[in-house]
Amino acid sequence: MSLKIAVALAATLGAGMLMATAAQARPDLVGFRGDYSPGTIVVKTNERRLYLVVDPGHAMRYPVGVGKAGKQWAGATRIDGKYRNPAWSPPAEVKHDKPSMPDVIPGGSPRNPMGVAAMTLAGGEYAIHGTNMPGSVGGFVSYGCIRMLNADISDLYQRVSVGTPVVVSR
Repeated sequence: MSLKIAVALAATLGAGMLMATAAQARPDLVGFRGDYSPGTIVVKTNERRLYLVVDPGHAMRYPVGVGKAGKQWAGATRIDGKYRNPAWSPPAEVKHDKPSMPDVIPGGSPRNPMGVAAMTLAGGEYAIHGTNMPGSVGGFVSYGCIRMLNADISDLYQRVSVGTPVVVSR
């Protein structure tokens, strides 16, 4: 099933929150093998890790939450939008599973699953985003999105731009 994410910009209040948390991010610089160009984001679902390729042989590594059983996917795409403090509208599949969920959760709300920032992936089905539930990072927890700690999404957000290639493997 397709997961549709409707992301809208909320008040610019999120920009301040994004900058405040960026200083706290601590991705690891690690050795990394693969035929990827510098600047490529590589998500290894089975490891529950996201890598930002820095150069041949090195990448920044971040822990992530990934799709739960039956919601995982693999493929190549690119970042097609960047949003700070985004509002979130639950896709039809989420509304079906959780009918009492509101139609829109405003940006900045502690109930908003997007956290302080989101980067949508081409096709509009998934995003790499923060979370207000840090204990979920590192697990198989989402409907297919890549979930990061707010400090980590803030750090990654500053390092990449619209058009950045993203490769997701199982």
